[in-house]
Amino acid sequence: MNGTLIIAEAGVNHNGRMNLARRLVDVAASAGADFIKFQAFKSKNLVTHSLDKANYQKKSGKASESQYEMLRKLELSQSELTELYKYCLDKNIGFMVSAFDEESLKFILNMDIEYLKVPSGEITNIPYLRRIGRKNKKVILSTGMSDMNEVEMAVKALLQSGLARKNLTILHCNTEYPTDFSDVNLNAMKTLQSKFKTKVGYSDHTKGSHVSIAAVSLGASVIEKHITLNKKLKGPDHSASLEPEEFIRFVEDIRTTEEILGSHQKTPTKSEMKNINHARKVIVASRKISKGDKFNLKNVTVKRAGKGLSPLFWDKVIGSVAKKDYIADQKIFIK
Repeated sequence: MNGTLIIAEAGVNHNGRMNLARRLVDVAASAGADFIKFQAFKSKNLVTHSLDKANYQKKSGKASESQYEMLRKLELSQSELTELYKYCLDKNIGFMVSAFDEESLKFILNMDIEYLKVPSGEITNIPYLRRIGRKNKKVILSTGMSDMNEVEMAVKALLQSGLARKNLTILHCNTEYPTDFSDVNLNAMKTLQSKFKTKVGYSDHTKGSHVSIAAVSLGASVIEKHITLNKKLKGPDHSASLEPEEFIRFVEDIRTTEEILGSHQKTPTKSEMKNINHARKVIVASRKISKGDKFNLKNVTVKRAGKGLSPLFWDKVIGSVAKKDYIADQKIFIK
C-alpha cells in the first residue's frame, strides 16, 4: 500500500445490526478506504452496570440509561465479526478490529489480520499492551486522553514485549465527539514522531476533512475517520461521522493532498519544461557589436528570446571579447 492508510471507522455505527455493518463495508470499499474497522467487546467484561454514559453519548438515545445498557445493544458476536472479516475479503477492503476486553482481545489475536489497533481507552492497560506486543504484528496505537508520560509507558510496554519499532504507528487523537478545532493540537502529532521515532497519524473526530488534510500535510501515514450511513441514526458516534457521499469526498481530498505534496525534490516538472524557453531570459546584444569588442553593460542585456545562454553566465560574458559581429537582439554565446 502506497500513500496514507485510510481507515473507515465503523465502530459501533452498525447499531448492532449486521445488515448495517455490511452496508458500511460496501460504502467504505466503494469510497476507496484501505481498511474498515469494527469493535470487539463484551459489555459485561468492559463496563460496570452502574457507570453512566459520557456526555456526548447522552446526546443520542436515553440519557438516563447506563453505559452498559447502551453498549449491550451495540455488541457484535465473534461469529458476526468473523462473517464481516470474510465479507471484507470479498469486497477487497482490509478488515481491522479493536478489542476492549480480555476475551475479545484473545479472539482478535487469533485472527489472520494485518493490523492490531489499540483504542485510546486501552493506552494505560499494560497487560493488554504486552499481549499485543508479543504478537509483533503491525500495531496502531491511538493516544486520545493521554499525556506524553502515558504514551511513553504504553510504547515501552509494546516494545519490551517484542514489538518492533518499525511496526508501530502512533495516532494523535482527541476523544471528544465531535472535536472542536481549537482542541485538535495537531502539532502534537509531530512531537510524537520526534519523541518515539515511529510512523504517526491522526484519528479524526472533527467535522469535515480539514484536519485530516492538514495531518497528511504534516506527515501522517495513517488517517482514521468515522463513517455512518446517516448522521441522524440513534447511537453515540453517528453525529461525529461522515455519511457516504462525504466519505467519498474525504478520501478524494486526502488522495489529492498526497498528489499535491509530491516528492521532496525541487526540480522542474515535465508539464512546465515546455514553458522554460518562453518565460526565461537569455543574454543578447543590446546594440550592434563588432568582432573584437568587449562585452559590457552598454552592449549586452537579457531578454526573452527562446533557447540561449542563461544570465547565470552573465559574469563570464561581461569583459570577454566578441568572436564575431552581432546585431541588436542577437543571442550571445561564448565558449
